[in-house]
Amino acid sequence: MFKDFSRLVTKIRRFIRQEGFASFFRYALIAFVLKLTDLVLYPFKRRSVDEPFYGVFDRFVANVNRMAQPAVLEIGSRNVSGTVRRALFSGHVAYTGFDIHAGENVDVVGDAHSLSAHFPDQQYDAVFSVSVFEHLAMPWKAIVEINRILKPGGLLYISTHPVWPPHELPWDFWRFSGETFKVLLNAHTGFEIVECIEGNPARIVSLSRDPATARVYRSRINQSVAVLARKCGATDSRLVWDISTQELLDSMYPAGIR
Repeated sequence: MFKDFSRLVTKIRRFIRQEGFASFFRYALIAFVLKLTDLVLYPFKRRSVDEPFYGVFDRFVANVNRMAQPAVLEIGSRNVSGTVRRALFSGHVAYTGFDIHAGENVDVVGDAHSLSAHFPDQQYDAVFSVSVFEHLAMPWKAIVEINRILKPGGLLYISTHPVWPPHELPWDFWRFSGETFKVLLNAHTGFEIVECIEGNPARIVSLSRDPATARVYRSRINQSVAVLARKCGATDSRLVWDISTQELLDSMYPAGIR
């Protein structure tokens, strides 16, 4: 507890030193008001057990566990938050954990943009990722790579965010709606969507006096989206993006967090 308090004091001091006391006071006041609003709205919030978004992953896991001796690949498997999904699959499932950094629950280290450099074609019956696609510089390229390593009829599960605060910078590139996956997962990329659900509803409160943003709180937004798709064919040969992340970027995904 003392260490947590000490870190908090250090963060406050750094904030005041960089932004000034007036900015800190404004931030603290806004945070207090928003936290109070959050508490008032608590009785109206949807319970996690009633959130349809989570059911998509449950059905994906159930489908994999019903397969005969399936091989499943998790993209972004490293344990950095205490969540490890390997145990969700039955003993007959051959699970491989894949991540850009080595760590707990990682079997193979590599870049999701070049999966075929690590795995042979049509090796996996299922591939999934949780809160990873927003961190991929070229998600369309990752889809092509996933198609290559999936068997015909193989399942793909992706969950990510339509709206979410910036995180794991500098590798935080995209936000995805349900409509996005109609572009990423279709006959040209070799997939058909089984189901796609947005969830974890929220409202945006504008901190700007711009009239265009004054009423954004009236519109419901979703913080999460989950899609389940099936491989129905090969990727269109015209979909080529022959460039590596090393050529495109001069940074690396942070190793300590996800």
